[in-house]
Amino acid sequence: MASDSALFALSDVWLGAMVAKRWAKRAVTRNAIKRQIYSVSSEFEAMLPVAAHVVRLRAVIDSKQFISATSAELKMAVRLELQQLFARATARSQGLVLMGGAS
Repeated sequence: MASDSALFALSDVWLGAMVAKRWAKRAVTRNAIKRQIYSVSSEFEAMLPVAAHVVRLRAVIDSKQFISATSAELKMAVRLELQQLFARATARSQGLVLMGGAS
């Protein structure tokens, strides 16, 4: 029973954040990363297509490198990575190709 209709109707951009314990052991770190995801996504929301988007952490956050979940270094690293991700996503949705990035 194939159909072109969506599982549920969307009239806005939806965003979900997944940060597994496997990649970020401490809850305070996972929550800080989720806050960064929602913060950066709000900057790009107007450029994202109407859809349900999920951002998930795919690599370990080393607690030896980032000692504190509230450290400026962790916040800056996560924010930079997210800005690159959202820039690539918005460019792709607008039919543009960014040089030097995997699509």
